[in-house]
Amino acid sequence: MKTSPMSVKLIDHMGSDLTVCNAARVSFDKESEWEIVYPAGDMGSPTSILSDKDAKLIKYLADHNHWSPFAHTSIQLRLKAPIFVARQLVKHQVGGVWNEVSRRYVDSEPEFWFPEVWRGRPEGSIKQGSSGEVDLPDHFSPYLDVNLKPVDVAQLSLNMYNHMLECGVAPEQARMILPQNMMTEWYWTGSLMFFARVCRERLAPGAQLETREAAECIAEIVAPLFPVSWSALMEE
Repeated sequence: MKTSPMSVKLIDHMGSDLTVCNAARVSFDKESEWEIVYPAGDMGSPTSILSDKDAKLIKYLADHNHWSPFAHTSIQLRLKAPIFVARQLVKHQVGGVWNEVSRRYVDSEPEFWFPEVWRGRPEGSIKQGSSGEVDLPDHFSPYLDVNLKPVDVAQLSLNMYNHMLECGVAPEQARMILPQNMMTEWYWTGSLMFFARVCRERLAPGAQLETREAAECIAEIVAPLFPVSWSALMEE
């Protein structure tokens, strides 16, 4: 059985912090430019930075929820995650575009994801989330006459899937018996504002740990592309 880690990869992006500034300044028929900074002693190449005035403008836009200038940007990512994580992330629809690998069309060998630890149910009356760790016995069989570990259950599903394909069952039907820890991949494209919204919600303490890990990967990619804007949008 093939296993795989979650991953997020930058495919392409459009725009910069200056794009955000000029999308706002066009209201007054104004336009900003990069400030050119030359290194001391003619050592190295000059660099382009955002002016203090433009940095303050971005913070003002973020603080007062003027979101449209941030939407004049685009980030295209390719993500790989287990299905149960992907189904949490795909709930973010407004402003994003999602195209996913479809097992209606492909029957390549599935890959799976397993956690390093199993977490316990939350204490009290809380309906969601987790708390602490749970030690599963090496073998357990709560409902079956045979001893099975989680990895064995996934392997059984994989074996049945492959057998159904060998028997001529269409991939679009055979896929239904594959478990939620199977990996899926998708292109996800949205604006800076869109991914800031995703990360603000999915990095919150109440978000599922695995989903937070995916959001952390997204943030690590987007933050260097739009450092001033990202800092302003993610500020509490």
